[in-house]
Amino acid sequence: METFINYFETIPSSHRSLILVGGLTFFWLLEGGLPLFKFNYNKLSHALPNLFFTLTTIIINFTLAFLLLGVADWVKANDFGIINWLPEISLWLYALLGVLFLDFFGAYLAHFVEHKVKPLWMVHLVHHTDHKVDTTTANRHHPIESVIRFSFTLLGVFVVGTPIALVMLYQAMSLIFTQFTHANIKLPKSLDKALSYFLVSPDMHKIHHHYRLPYTDSNYGNIFSVWDRLFGTYMYMEREKLVYGVDVFPDEKKNSHIGELLKQPFQNYEKPTLSADVKD
Repeated sequence: METFINYFETIPSSHRSLILVGGLTFFWLLEGGLPLFKFNYNKLSHALPNLFFTLTTIIINFTLAFLLLGVADWVKANDFGIINWLPEISLWLYALLGVLFLDFFGAYLAHFVEHKVKPLWMVHLVHHTDHKVDTTTANRHHPIESVIRFSFTLLGVFVVGTPIALVMLYQAMSLIFTQFTHANIKLPKSLDKALSYFLVSPDMHKIHHHYRLPYTDSNYGNIFSVWDRLFGTYMYMEREKLVYGVDVFPDEKKNSHIGELLKQPFQNYEKPTLSADVKD
């Protein structure tokens, strides 16, 4: 375990890039053999805006990485944060708790707040207005959202007290999981449901991409499903009933145009408060 942690402490940028590209490629190919939905679309054309936003996310995270490193080094040097205040525990448990709590701050809490605060929801809309969710949707985030998500992760590093090795491990796991849960793949229902008791499964997350409330405001987790179950935000619906997108932004052509997506957070509209789908 120590060797594993040491690897992530000094993980080369080339290896991080390989995780991104390798995961994307793997799930892209898997979608062709095990599709959940047989989308009638040009897969490459659909991917272009999503890959553009993936690139902007990479640039922002790379530019701000010095802040993560600085905070992670500070909490380690000062023995600060939740996991550093615990009694002596094994290294594997220390790593598990570090990633678990970072998943809360960097993913669940950030995601929950984005859905509850209207200006942040308008920014987050870019992610939800993909009408054909696949693995490229994973990092379809407006540049402003990339900054917001980074800020929550930074808060998590400070509060949890995670050294840079666990930050890098968390980010690698987060990347793979978001590609996995967005991928247009069809697992056996029994396997998907069993997985969802511990980890976020593809079906569990795709419920979050259903085009109407209350399902849109559920299943916020990224790696661990415990946070949704603990805070009562878990919901279930049959995968066959899923319809992607957002009901108040139904124009698929506009929602596939980079320029329109960049402007999307600055448009006016009222978020619905209730949906007939609640009776589904």
